[in-house]
Formats: sequence, C-alpha cells, structure tokens
Amino acid sequence: MATNKIKVLIVDDSAVVRQTLKEILSSDAEIEVMATAGDPYVAAERIRDCVPDVITLDIEMPRMDGLTFLKKLMTQHPIPVVICSSLAEEGAQSSLKALEYGAVEVIAKPKVGTKQFLEDSRIELCQAVKAAASARLRKPGPSHTVEPKLTADAVLPPATSAMVETTEKVIAIGASTGGTEALKTLLETLPADSPGIVIVQHMPELFTRAFANRLDGLCHITVKEAENNDSILRGRALIAPGNHHLLLKRSGARYYVEIKDGPLVCRHRPSVDVLFRSAARYAGPNAVGVILTGMGDDGARGMAEMKQAGAYTIAQDEASCIVFGMPKEAIKLGVVDRVLPLTSIAASILSASAQSCAH
Repeated sequence: MATNKIKVLIVDDSAVVRQTLKEILSSDAEIEVMATAGDPYVAAERIRDCVPDVITLDIEMPRMDGLTFLKKLMTQHPIPVVICSSLAEEGAQSSLKALEYGAVEVIAKPKVGTKQFLEDSRIELCQAVKAAASARLRKPGPSHTVEPKLTADAVLPPATSAMVETTEKVIAIGASTGGTEALKTLLETLPADSPGIVIVQHMPELFTRAFANRLDGLCHITVKEAENNDSILRGRALIAPGNHHLLLKRSGARYYVEIKDGPLVCRHRPSVDVLFRSAARYAGPNAVGVILTGMGDDGARGMAEMKQAGAYTIAQDEASCIVFGMPKEAIKLGVVDRVLPLTSIAASILSASAQSCAH
C-alpha cells in the first residue's frame, strides 16, 4: 500500500557520509531519500527537478558553504533543513548560526564504522527528519524582548536564614525541535535574579556548551552548561550537556544537579522525563515545570509526576510552537496548569514563583 513517504535530499561533500546517511534514512519505512548532492549548486538543480520535504545539510562544503545556501534557501524557497554537522567546537558555532537562519534541527554527523554510534544516530536522524517534516517554518525575525510583568523584588523576598525547609523555587524546562530559539526568547526576558533554572534541550554533545555560552551573552541571567554537583542558584540557568541526563537533587536547603550516563529515555539522552521526575521527587511543590516546542512525547509523563507532587506546570501553545508534539502530549494527559504563547511564559514563571513564596 503506497504511503506518502518523507522525501529527503542529502547535501554533503563526502561521498562516504552521503552513502551512510542514505542507508540510515532509507532503513526507516516512512522516509525516502529522493536524491543526494555533493554541494549546494547540485542541490539547487535537484530541487528544481523535485522539491524535497526535508534537506539534510552539511555546513562545511566547497564552492558554497552550508550557511550561505541555507540563507538563500530560507529567503527564496523555505524547506525544512536538518543540519548534519561534525562534532567540532567551530561546527557547534556554525550550527547555532544555522538555527538562527531557520534550520529546524541540528544533529551530529554519524561516525562511520562504530555500530553502536550508527544505531544511536539512526534513531536520532530519523526522528530529526520526521520532526523537520512536520515543522512549521518561520522566517527568522529580528530579536525582540518582552518586558517581564513583574520587577525582581516582587518575585522573592530576600532569604532570612538558610532553612532546611526551603521554599526556594526551581524552574525545570524541557524542549526539543525549535527549542533553541524558543529558549533564547524565554530566557532573554527573565530578570537577573530569577529563580534557578534547569534545562534539557535535545542537542548533541559539544553543541550544548556553545549554546549555553551564546545565551549567556544575551541574557540578564547567567547561563552555563551544567557540570556535576553545580548548585542551582537564583539568576542562573544550567543546561544539560549533550548525551548526558540531568537530574535535580537536594541536600538540605541546597538544590544541585547530577549529570548521569544511562540509556536513552524516550529515545533521548538527555531526557526531559528524567529531569522532570527528579524535579517532582526533590523539589515537589517548589518546582515550576515548563514544556516547550518539540517532537514526540518526552516530558509528558515527567510533567504528570511534577503535577502530582504539587508543582505548577506550563506548556507552550500550538501557535507559537515550531513542532507541537511535546506540549500537546502533556496537555493531553491533563497535567498542564497554563497553556501560553511563548512570549507570555516568562511572566507566568515569575508570578508562579512569587505567589508560592508569599505564604
């Protein structure tokens, strides 16, 4: 029975990588590799013949680099693009640029030869292509900030003593496809002494550090890639390092994070479910859970556990999501207190934090 497969064009200057990607993607019954191209000029010809649903794009190529091609494509002929980049620090910088230019997802180029890596890559690649196929494309707009509704003083009174019974709030945020730009929009609007934040954004290793550094330069709060035993502090956001789970822990009145290996959960490492479950267990009613744009259902069950533990829960609304998968699943479970456009989430976080501290 004929189904409408997702048509993919692979653009990479390495014949070996093109072949590997083709084999990986073709192994999924819902995906069809319609063509491959060694550079953007050949890719442009292929697109003229037949328009793909998704393009996988290498950044470093001769004749024309991937970023230049992506920019042209997004202004002239927007097609969902998954960046397939090498795991290098420079690659991470360029990939973040690509997300700003409108790419839907960034994944690490599969290392040829290691069976386990290829299998993990297969899951990730096929997921990324499917997410891209269902993504709602936006022309990149100018950066704008939304003023938070509350001043910082209204959020929390200064701590009087180090109580073991803490009422300090912790914000746990989960995101996937489209999340890098969504997180930028959200975090840019938070004041410098916002409650401590822990974030899982599905992203490859090394990319999370570059992403955290970039956000750190744009936000009033400090943003860093989480390291084991980092304290969760007011005015600081910790982002799960790619390929590692992030857990929230508590010792007396101090919240801190634990970085763990472990299996893929909901096809992801880091997994939002793992973070949310730990927030439910160790922060309970002191937590605020936020689920942003992303494909799949990672985070929905964890948010249910947070809700049950007395946390306040927020989901991004469909209209402002690039992919309304993860928020939709949480909403379907009936565990979301507020469904809000992206630009209203910061104010809701601050007001939820302020109210619970007024007791």
